[in-house]
Amino acid sequence: MGDLVLITGGAGFIGSHLTDELLKRGYRVRIIDNLLPQVHGSVSVKPSYLNPEAEFIRADICDSEALRKALKGVKAVFHLAASVGVGQSMYQIKKYTQTNNIGTSVLLENLLHTSVEKLVVASSMSIYGEGLYKGSDGFIHNTTIRTVDQLRKAQWDLCCEDGTVMEPLPTPESKVPCLASIYALSKYDQERMCLLIGNAYNIPTVALRFFNVYGTRQALSNPYTGVLAIFASRYLNSRPPMIFEDGKQRRDFVHVYDVCTACCCALERCIANLSINIGSGIYYSISQVALELSKVLGKTDIEPLISGKFRIGDIRHCFADITLAKNVLGYKPKITLEKGLIELAAWLENQIAHDKLDIANSELVARGLTS
Repeated sequence: MGDLVLITGGAGFIGSHLTDELLKRGYRVRIIDNLLPQVHGSVSVKPSYLNPEAEFIRADICDSEALRKALKGVKAVFHLAASVGVGQSMYQIKKYTQTNNIGTSVLLENLLHTSVEKLVVASSMSIYGEGLYKGSDGFIHNTTIRTVDQLRKAQWDLCCEDGTVMEPLPTPESKVPCLASIYALSKYDQERMCLLIGNAYNIPTVALRFFNVYGTRQALSNPYTGVLAIFASRYLNSRPPMIFEDGKQRRDFVHVYDVCTACCCALERCIANLSINIGSGIYYSISQVALELSKVLGKTDIEPLISGKFRIGDIRHCFADITLAKNVLGYKPKITLEKGLIELAAWLENQIAHDKLDIANSELVARGLTS
């Protein structure tokens, strides 16, 4: 029998697909997940898509006793458990810190007393804040930010002192982190804690910085999930997707299949103490993605709403330089956005989405986090 692998947060979107891929490769899989209602619905039962060959433990990442039991006999750990969402993290500070920071510390303390030989932690492109930029003078800008005053004036782009708009560049792992939200801060803490402890205790550890992951099984009724799932929820309810700013923000969308392939490469290759971007290496504007999704869903009569509003913690442009992933993981993304959206549309035909975006936005408005 193959080695036993533990996936924290394994009942979720990425975790469930990773479970399938690991089982195909001959591993045994154990999952620990608390089935958070925001992700899995108020009933919070084990999702039907979860592979029955995987062992399932329902428990919170902060439950030390449950983690001790879950880690028995485990050779490798994928740490995916996290509270996700930039906007919500700015007012549910305790929740995000408890799950992402404290939860990781509980996992690591229990990991020290095991025979685990590999740790892979899910990090995030959010730690970069704004991506890398080049000014009109050729100077590379590593720590550029937009001020709230600038956003209130609808000055969306980042500019040089002479007023010329900076050119966004693919963002490499060497880019200085710029933590623009509690979520980003917590993901950076997760990454650094895992790498630090892995190095100190000789546990080979890799942090994978996921960009905008999309695909089937994403929680359509969670208004803090990925933007494609939020847009899909709006379209399925015959409502226009709401797009902040002017819709020209650039993002890197990577299919969950490619993410899972990268995870398995990180597990199976002899690499350690690295943070690696996992994206497609291609950027699209948010408006462009909304329009492409409307086409595959047959909803071209519903035009996205460009709100001209902004959210505290949002960034303008960030897309991945995946050179390191190609070199050390042999990573080569295979699913184009066009192909991925067609697959997503077929899955969406049988889904029911409860659109809660207006509720989520009202929370931000009430706290002055959007304007």
